[in-house]
Amino acid sequence: MHPLLVIVLGATLLTVAGIAFGGTFLLRIANGGVATNDLQKSFFRAGHAHAGVLVTLGIVVAVVTHVTGASPGWSATGSIAVLASAILVPAGFFLSVLGANPTRPGRMMHSVWLGAASLTAGVVISGVAVLAAGISAI
Repeated sequence: MHPLLVIVLGATLLTVAGIAFGGTFLLRIANGGVATNDLQKSFFRAGHAHAGVLVTLGIVVAVVTHVTGASPGWSATGSIAVLASAILVPAGFFLSVLGANPTRPGRMMHSVWLGAASLTAGVVISGVAVLAAGISAI
């Protein structure tokens, strides 16, 4: 496995503590401890869910590309692109509804679309790398 990817995976595993803390924030919102409107509640929920799912997917992609013998460079590129989406998508959801009582998402919503592009690129790169590894092994 590419050393840069190993470092990124180590840092990613540490972010799981932050995602868990985000869950406690959602519980405070649900219990009325944090004043939010309906838009903020739904965006905070979406941001938290996407963070957990995309971090998990990024780790799975890194392991699958490594186990199948995909090129370390392509494996790292694809996996890091997927993991970058795990930052960009939730950040867009969280930061686009900051403020006292937003009625619609702000400019940071562009981060969600940038994250979606990063996710798409990452899974395509990783999928092609895995296919190439399988074909070359035949």
